[in-house]
Amino acid sequence: MTQLDIDRMLEEKGFIDEAVDPKIKLVDEINRLKKEKNAVILSHFYVEGELQDIADYVGDSLGLAQAAAKTKAELIVFVGVHFMAETAKIINPNKKVILPDLKAGCSLAESAPADKFAEFKAKYPDYKVITYINATAALKTMSDIVCTSANAKQIVESFPKDEKLIFAPDKNLGNYINSITGREMVLWDGACMVHEQYSVEKIIELMDQHPGAEFIAHPECEKPVLLLAEFIGSTTALLNHVKNSNKRKFIVATESGILHQMTKSCPEKTFIPAPSADSTCACNDCSYMKLNSLQKLYICLKHEQPEIHLDADVIEKAKIPIQRMLEISK
Repeated sequence: MTQLDIDRMLEEKGFIDEAVDPKIKLVDEINRLKKEKNAVILSHFYVEGELQDIADYVGDSLGLAQAAAKTKAELIVFVGVHFMAETAKIINPNKKVILPDLKAGCSLAESAPADKFAEFKAKYPDYKVITYINATAALKTMSDIVCTSANAKQIVESFPKDEKLIFAPDKNLGNYINSITGREMVLWDGACMVHEQYSVEKIIELMDQHPGAEFIAHPECEKPVLLLAEFIGSTTALLNHVKNSNKRKFIVATESGILHQMTKSCPEKTFIPAPSADSTCACNDCSYMKLNSLQKLYICLKHEQPEIHLDADVIEKAKIPIQRMLEISK
C-alpha cells in the first residue's frame, strides 16, 4: 500500500481500510507496536470495553487532558473522538497525535460551528466565555477558559459572582450549572445527541420495575431526566459513586461504555442502561465513539495515521484556555 493509497482512504473514509491477517493477535501486536514506537494509548470511557482494556489510561475528558499533559511518550494514540485528539495535540504541539478514525466526531462539538459562535459572541462583547471541552479547537480559540463536566462548577465559580459569562456549547450542562451555582450564564443552544435521547416515561417505568435501583445521570441530560436522578455527575463521578454506594443496582443515564468500567469495578452490582425514546435502537450509544475498533487501532498504530494536524496559531490560541483549566483543576 502506497502513501497515496493511504491518503485517499483517509480523505474518503477517515481511516485506513487495510486487510489484516486473521491469524494476527491484535492485542499482542498493538502492545508490541506501542512499545516499539514509544506510544501511549489514551481511551475514553465510552469506547468498547476491549479498547478500554488495552489502553494505558482510561478516563473522562478532564482525566484524558491531564494524562496528555503528563505523558512522556513520543506518540499519542487517542481512542475516542476528534475533539479529544485535538486537545491532546494542543497540549503537545511537538508530538504526533493519531486517531483510529478521523470521522469519529461529536454531535455536541458539531452543534457549535465556529463562524456562528463568533456571531453569537459578538452580541455579548463584555462577557467571558467558558467553553465545554466537547468543542472544536476553533471554538476554544474564542474562549477564556475550558471546562469539563467534572470541573464545570469549579471553573464557573472561579469567576466573580457578578462576572458576565457565556457557556458553550452544551445548554443542558450550562442549565444544570446555573441551577446549582445561582448564575445566569448565557447559553449557546447546543446538545449531545446521546444525552438528549432518554425517555422520561421509560425511565420511570424502569424505576418501577426495579424499585431498589438508584437512578444516576450525566449533567448533559435534559432537565426532566436530571430531576429524576438521585445522583448527577461526570462519568468519573458516576463511576466513583457506584463504587462507594451501598446500593446494589443502578439505572445509568449516560453512554453505555461506562458500564464496562462499572462492572469491572463492582462485579457484584447490577447496572442497567437508561432507555432511549426510540426502543428500536441503542441510542444511548455514541455512534462516533463506536467507530473505534481494535483493528483500526492496530492499523493506526502500524502506519501512525490518521494524524491530527492543527495550524500553529490555532494551537497557540486554544492552548491558553486549556492551560487555565488544567491549572485550576490540579
